[in-house]
Amino acid sequence: MKKSVNVVGRLTSVAGAIAAVAAVSLSMGSTAVMADPNWPNKPVTIIVPFPAGGGTDAFARPLSTMMNKLMNKQFILDYKGGAGGTLGAGVAAKAAPDGYTFFMGAVHHAIAPSMYPKLDYDIEKSFVPVALVAAPPQIIVASPKLPVNDLKGLIDYAKKNPGKLNFSSAGNGTSHHLAGEQFKDMSKTFITHIPYRGAGPALVDLMAGQVDIMFDGLGSSAQHIRSGKIKAIAVASNKRNPAFPNIPTATEAGLPGYEVSSWYALWAPKGTPQPIIDKMTAEVTRAMNTPELKTIWLNNGSETPTLTGDAFGKFVNAEIKRWNQVVKASGAKM
Repeated sequence: MKKSVNVVGRLTSVAGAIAAVAAVSLSMGSTAVMADPNWPNKPVTIIVPFPAGGGTDAFARPLSTMMNKLMNKQFILDYKGGAGGTLGAGVAAKAAPDGYTFFMGAVHHAIAPSMYPKLDYDIEKSFVPVALVAAPPQIIVASPKLPVNDLKGLIDYAKKNPGKLNFSSAGNGTSHHLAGEQFKDMSKTFITHIPYRGAGPALVDLMAGQVDIMFDGLGSSAQHIRSGKIKAIAVASNKRNPAFPNIPTATEAGLPGYEVSSWYALWAPKGTPQPIIDKMTAEVTRAMNTPELKTIWLNNGSETPTLTGDAFGKFVNAEIKRWNQVVKASGAKM
């Protein structure tokens, strides 16, 4: 799939004066917001673009809970799932940039520009990067009803039963979807994609045996692997994950080079005052570095990231370019 030049004319003296007054007013407004040392003095909303129970929720929920505790303020999660996470992103992009709305997005939002031709937002231009929150690897998981227990068995079964297997995802254009397309290409198998409105609903049907496999982020699958409700086949990274040392990598298990990363992050709507963003960044970092959250992160397969601000923004730009190449190579379609 494929995806303006601003023309600036002369300003009359009157227009120039108006612009100058407006600039001063905006500056005073931002200063007034930050002059209040009690920010936030009302609940802060974090828009989560997927239903509860998915990978984003696995990190957003404990993060918001810890921030509530540390700051004695309210951080409320607002779930707005749909369209592979792009619906919630569009809502967040249009939110007032007053420091009371943030957006918890994911790797899916670096993929979306290559999959959705008409997004009503731009992840780089409509938002200000705050911080990378977590980065667990993707993992291949299977329904307990599927008669395979390892990667070789899965590939053999898929080849002997072309078109019979299916895989669920958090939606079209998500990392789950692209990971599945990569798997099909590299393993030379045919597996039907079934998109859901988030990883949570997709996992529910996987556990029930309504779908066969899923290429999920480890953050959302971890608890279900431990409980035995789904079977772990292989982790899509270059090394085994410390949280699940007995699960082999895809390379070890018979599919060399199959590596897919996942990540979750926080943005603010463009125009949010920088002092508020700075304070939010500091509080997010403080929360993630508490012993409680470090343990939760490790149990969900992620270390504690340190990328914030411009450095995180550069990371997102690189991810957009990288996933664009993956989309082209895989031939993935909506």
